[in-house]
Amino acid sequence: MQLETQNAPSRLWKGITLALLLLGSGGVSLPMTCGAESVPDAGGVKLKRWVLSNYVAIVDATYQDTVAATKELSAAIGNLATAPAESTLTAARNAWLAARVCYSQSEAFRFYDGPIDQLEGQINSWPIDENYIDYVAGDAGAGLINSVSNYPVLSRDLILALNQKEGKKNISTGFHAIEFLLWGQPVEPGAGKRSWRDYTDGAPHAERRRQYLRLVTDLLVENLEAIAADWAGGVASNYRSHFLALEPDAALAHMLKGIGALSGPEMAGERLTSAYETREREEQQDCFSDNSRNDLIDDALGIQNVYFGNYRSPRGRNIQGPGLHDLLLRADPEFAGTMAAQIHAAVAAARALPPIFDQALLGPKTAPGRVAIKAAIQAFQAESDLIARAAGKLALKLNL
Repeated sequence: MQLETQNAPSRLWKGITLALLLLGSGGVSLPMTCGAESVPDAGGVKLKRWVLSNYVAIVDATYQDTVAATKELSAAIGNLATAPAESTLTAARNAWLAARVCYSQSEAFRFYDGPIDQLEGQINSWPIDENYIDYVAGDAGAGLINSVSNYPVLSRDLILALNQKEGKKNISTGFHAIEFLLWGQPVEPGAGKRSWRDYTDGAPHAERRRQYLRLVTDLLVENLEAIAADWAGGVASNYRSHFLALEPDAALAHMLKGIGALSGPEMAGERLTSAYETREREEQQDCFSDNSRNDLIDDALGIQNVYFGNYRSPRGRNIQGPGLHDLLLRADPEFAGTMAAQIHAAVAAARALPPIFDQALLGPKTAPGRVAIKAAIQAFQAESDLIARAAGKLALKLNL
């Protein structure tokens, strides 16, 4: 990507920053940033508000894409329920994977008590006890689907009421409930191998399984639509309007807290260190589809989107504007170069994770998979630490 034309001092700094990035991230070029001459009070309130306005545009677009992809998932699941076959099951699985791309990038908007934080427990909770939902190896009668006497009528309200009712792993809603119903329990390395015949009338409780899958997918769409509406433009009373009405430093602190908490406690800690230390397949987020590596890549890209103020949508959107990097360039150019290089390094570390994540957890610490996981843990923790330092550079109060 070409950098936009700058005045001579700015061009010089851009060259220095690019060199730092090339050294720190294996030749990845610097995303477009905004020139100082285009901002009347460079480094001041107007630039901060411009960064915030661009941020909400990215949030809005990401959630719109997530809703659109999840509606396509709902349609694919409708086809599976209507006409169970290998082809319709494969199409539903592919639609689930496509929806995860957008959703995972949206996780950079969590952790500051925004709209997603009110509903995340119904959308993306994990790990789950799969026998809370359906049969597992050694227990053909397990789960809500097979408990006809206890739950004779399946409904949206019942599924909601039972979510985490008996413990945090008793998940009945969200992406990972759907994932289990599409892939099934993995009993071999890699993803589960649920048969499409589980949805045919000859299988035990197939009608209830089809009904449950449709209900939980409809609920996922409903929740994501509610979040998207809270970030939509032109609504005076929604969260987007509230966010933009905050003092700029308070809103910027939210942005930094979101990406810092995702990078450190969540990704380096919950999603990688827990799996690395326990070596347990269930400790990876997408244990049924074995899509965990891709989720981590998209989480890292979501952080990159926020930091640089850019969003390239898988559905054709392309948003470019000022981001946190532009503010740091004016506060401390050398630190901004270090921060940008680490953002790219974290993405590269996620991409270096082995595709079959559950097998990468095994073996000695010198095994290539475990080395890659350890490197990703270190990259995300370093990124989170620098984000905390960035708050100090920008004189923002941040508690991670």
